[in-house]
Parts: sequence; structure tokens; C-alpha cells
Amino acid sequence: METQTLTPQAVIETERFDLRPVRRSDLGLIEHYASDPRVATNTISIPHPLPPGVIESYIKRATTEPRTEDVWVMDGLKADGAEVMGVISLVRMDRDQSEVGYWVAPAFWNTHLASDAVQALVKANPLGNKNMFASVFRDNPASAKVLTNAGFRYLGNAETYCLARETCVPTWTYSHKL
Repeated sequence: METQTLTPQAVIETERFDLRPVRRSDLGLIEHYASDPRVATNTISIPHPLPPGVIESYIKRATTEPRTEDVWVMDGLKADGAEVMGVISLVRMDRDQSEVGYWVAPAFWNTHLASDAVQALVKANPLGNKNMFASVFRDNPASAKVLTNAGFRYLGNAETYCLARETCVPTWTYSHKL
């Protein structure tokens, strides 16, 4: 039997929440929020309705080696907030680059949580990236504002397939040179 050591993920602290590595005990809350169509339709990878086992598989991929995506939970317990308020991740790319992805549970929308999380992740740069990329659906300008507030620069228009919408959706693409 081969034992693998999981490369540790840094905890990234802010004043009102921590970005901490996802853990198996987060399954119920992440599944609850991810099953909300308002969350799923603003991501490329969350189907709606949410089939059984999708989030469990997601967490398993994020907590075992080899992994291509580091996933953090926005955990507000230190400030008497909720244990899971959203998720942010970095998908590793070649040439010291990553793609940022994030979603926030609807109960925490309009609280600057996404902006603070993206800014903290960029500042910490836990993978030592030279560049970070991100894209948002063009019908979600609030997410575009999150990226520009964190120093991302607009690259251009594109489109990507959205599982929940079952179609290609126009996007805005951004990059941040670190």
C-alpha cells in the first residue's frame, strides 16, 4: 500500500474570515449552497440540479494528491460568522500561472466577501504564480467588479460552457500579473 503526503495548503487570514483548505466536514454546507440555482448558474462547473456525489467528489479531488486545484473555504467563524460562506480556488496551469474561481453563498452577497477573498488570495499568492487568470459571465457584472477591484485587467470577450445552463455563455476574461 502506497502512502501519499498531501502538499499543505496555506491558511490565508483576513480580519473577518479565513481562507482555509476545504475539508470533508464541509460537505453538507457546500452541497446546500451549490444546489442553489443562483450559485450554480454563475459557475461553469456546478450542474443544476446537483446530482448526488458531485460535491463529495470535488472535495476528494481537492484533498488528495495529485491535485490540480487548491480549494479554500471562506470561513467566518473567527468573527462569529458562518463556517462556510463560499469557496475560492486556484487551478494550476503551466508557466507558473493559475486560474481563479470563486462563488459566494447568496446569504453573503453584497457584503464584499468575494472582493475581500480574491484580494487576499492575490496578495498571499500561495502558489507563487507569475500570473492569475479569471473569467466571469457577462450577465454577472458584480463578479467582474470583484476582479477589477483586485487588480485584474480585462483581456477580452470569450465564451465557455456552463453545466447548469447547459449552453455556452459569453464571458469577460481577465488577468493579473503578479
